[in-house]
Amino acid sequence: MFRSNVTTSFRSVVAACGLAAMPLMLHAQQNDRFNIQQIAQFEVPWALEFLPDGGLLISEAVGRLRLLSAGGVLGEITGVPEVSFGGQGGFADIALHPDYANNRMIYLSYAESGRGGTSGAVVVRARLELEGTGGALVDLEPIWRQVPKVTGQGHFGHRIAFRDGYLWISSGDRQKFDPAQDMHSNLGKIIRLNMDGSAPGDNPFAAEGGVTAQIWTLGHRNPLGLAFDPQGQLWTVEMGPMGGDELNLVRRGENYGYPIVSNGDHYDGKPIPDHGTRPEFAEPAVWWSPVISPSGLMFYSGNEFPEWRGSALIGGLSSEAIVRIEFDGEKAREVERVAMGRRIRAIEQGPDGALWVLEDGRPSRGGNGWLLKLTRK
Repeated sequence: MFRSNVTTSFRSVVAACGLAAMPLMLHAQQNDRFNIQQIAQFEVPWALEFLPDGGLLISEAVGRLRLLSAGGVLGEITGVPEVSFGGQGGFADIALHPDYANNRMIYLSYAESGRGGTSGAVVVRARLELEGTGGALVDLEPIWRQVPKVTGQGHFGHRIAFRDGYLWISSGDRQKFDPAQDMHSNLGKIIRLNMDGSAPGDNPFAAEGGVTAQIWTLGHRNPLGLAFDPQGQLWTVEMGPMGGDELNLVRRGENYGYPIVSNGDHYDGKPIPDHGTRPEFAEPAVWWSPVISPSGLMFYSGNEFPEWRGSALIGGLSSEAIVRIEFDGEKAREVERVAMGRRIRAIEQGPDGALWVLEDGRPSRGGNGWLLKLTRK
């Protein structure tokens, strides 16, 4: 667990962990599919994003933004906003503006506190000023918030994606069920915005104004993965209730049915009608029961695993796996599940095509999660 603001080298990190020093690698493991390099541990890590120079940003849900330089030095980014940490809430996603190389803008999501014990997700943008082995967020500006803030600490969603000059945000239902169908709330929705947070005039419900104008699709539960495929189609993977995790193709204006339909049931045992009983709602392309507990979604395009190009990779929490999905147009199917023996919180492709993975660091499990580099065995 690294609480110090003092920049530390990989050798220092190694010493803190009691492991033998190795450049860019703390400890190597193997499984049936990968060579696994354990790079460093972080306190409740949530997301990772590569910088153009090969450096890596890592968010810690407790409220820190870390920088791992391309040379292997671990530092910290200051100027991070105060977050509401607890349950599923805290500091979350990181995404570079498509023109980051010129404007140095990054977008971040996190849970913030409200009045009366409430909380909600917020997305901010800021300029990232790097200096030495660290840096700072400058001119931080909130551009989107979940409406309304509610009690509880679950189902924030708040993944971020970009495409064609637009910002996309996944917004969870906050474990409140009905807001996913409420057009005057942006909970349980996929959101489409301009880069400054305003609602585009061609959104499906733009004429309604207010938060309704932000909505691209509705009827989602807890969408924790959001990514575009090589053909430009948007996909989301979301946690279902007791059973019924879903991979959905996100189509303009569609309603995905939650909580009216689901291929799972409520945790109290009360049944939910399946998607097939209500054809007016969009059905998932893939669904899982038992669940995989998805944590994120990415499409692979690298050279380290050429046979995986065009596949989606989903991090699995309860399934402790990386789930690979193949596509045929708008159809999808699971084709492989690589057992990792640890809860996978996030997965990204590195500049060389290797996979970089964050292990979940739940406080109940000690709070620490490894950053792993996966290469071909």
